[in-house]
Amino acid sequence: MTWITDIILALMGLLAGIAVAAGVFALITGLGLVPRLAGKTSVASFCIALENAIMLGGIFGTVIALFEEIPLPLGNWFAVLYGGAAGMFIGCLSVALAEVLNVFPILFRRIKLKTGLYILIFAFALGKATGCFYYFAVLF
Repeated sequence: MTWITDIILALMGLLAGIAVAAGVFALITGLGLVPRLAGKTSVASFCIALENAIMLGGIFGTVIALFEEIPLPLGNWFAVLYGGAAGMFIGCLSVALAEVLNVFPILFRRIKLKTGLYILIFAFALGKATGCFYYFAVLF
């Protein structure tokens, strides 16, 4: 009877993972993140390669997160590279979501800020980066 339970749990986990992945990629598509990144970085001719890289990065990140016992002797340089790439992606995703929801214009209008908007946005990014560096250097 235990193998039936294992099969049911495996199928439920697989279906839940597919649902979460579909939701994440629907959010990425709905925000128009890939075309925006391709336009900002002047790599619009490589849009398919950019989409494939995002998809492969998601798969690779999932495998690393799920199978921690698999040894990856890639060194600290890879951790820095992967962490930087993942952080940039999450930053782009959160800024795109904030832009779609008009968070910044509403915030600036409510606090009656007319000049120095770029300084405030830069301060947000600097604070986020400082917090990440503190977390990984001191707490992790």
